[in-house]
Amino acid sequence: MKVAVVKNILEANQRIAEENRQGFDERGLLVINLMSSPGAGKTTLLEKTIHLLKSEYKIGVVEGDIQSTYDAERIGKTGAPVVQINTGGACHLDSNMVREALKTLKLQGLSLLFIENVGNLVCPAEFQLGEHFKVMILSVAEGDDKPLKYPLMFQESRVLLIGKIDLLPFCDCDANLIEERARKINPEIEIFRVSCRTGEGLEEWVSWLRGEINKQKRS
Repeated sequence: MKVAVVKNILEANQRIAEENRQGFDERGLLVINLMSSPGAGKTTLLEKTIHLLKSEYKIGVVEGDIQSTYDAERIGKTGAPVVQINTGGACHLDSNMVREALKTLKLQGLSLLFIENVGNLVCPAEFQLGEHFKVMILSVAEGDDKPLKYPLMFQESRVLLIGKIDLLPFCDCDANLIEERARKINPEIEIFRVSCRTGEGLEEWVSWLRGEINKQKRS
């Protein structure tokens, strides 16, 4: 019985995700589901990314947290339109939450929408929101064993950002090993090493985004 219930939940979520995706495609809007563990640097990466791209594209953000509007307030200071989802204890966003949030976020004119998921390396990978790509951040401070422990995140992600690489000299972490393990799980995954503190790797990341935004506009 439990299996049937879980299956029904996932199927219902998938139906709404497909409706969300259709709406995004009709607008030529690229949507990224940004995932990581708590504290890996999602919001800081978004701030840096918006700063680098806002002269070229209009970017919106859906912020997902269990509680508070702290991250949404940070994003609001960049000038990007933002809406906050508080899950009230749920460890991930779902497609219905996103659908409801989009009623208060004007999509007209946007080229790129980031959905910053709740910090968690398990549940967000299982739930489609209507996004075109899942992108995950793994900070070097978390260690190089995470692809072994949380393979679904790496399997489902189109891009892996190895973050906080300025901390590598101070961490017992092998970034090459992260890449090797991630590619064994997902040979197609794009990997960028980035530091929001020094700026290293950010231009390569935003260059990838430019390409995907322009592809979506042409589709």
